[in-house]
Amino acid sequence: MSEERELHAALAANAAFYTAFAAGDLRAMHTIWSVSEPVLCSHPGTLPLHGRTSVMESWQAILVQPPPIAVSEARGVAIRGVAFVTCLEHIGGEILAATNVFVWEEGQWRMAHHQSGAIPRQKPTGPEPEQPLH
Repeated sequence: MSEERELHAALAANAAFYTAFAAGDLRAMHTIWSVSEPVLCSHPGTLPLHGRTSVMESWQAILVQPPPIAVSEARGVAIRGVAFVTCLEHIGGEILAATNVFVWEEGQWRMAHHQSGAIPRQKPTGPEPEQPLH
C-alpha cells in the first residue's frame, strides 16, 4: 500500500473510532481495537489503562451514555505498520488534544493506543474565527 493510501486508511480508522464513540457502539469499538497487539488507553483525568480487558471495560462504561463529541484537525503519519493520528476532541465546551496509535493488523488499521487530555484555553492571537470548529 502506498504511503498516501496508508495515511488515508489510518485517518478513516480514526474517523471510525469517533463514529463508534459518538454512537455508543460497543460492538464497533471492539472491532476497532487491536486483538493481537498490547493496547493502552488514557482517558482524561484517569490513570492509564493497560491491556485489552481493562481498556474495553472502560469503553463499555463510557459508551452507556457517551458525551456528544466532534473531532477536528485530524492529522497523521504512517511509519512501517504503525500510524499516529492527532486531533482535537470537542466535548461540551471543552477542547481536548488526542493521540491515537494504530497498528496494521489483518489487513486493516486497528487501534493500539488512545490518549486524550484537556488543553488550556489560550487567548486568540489573531482575528476571531468566522465559523466555530466542528
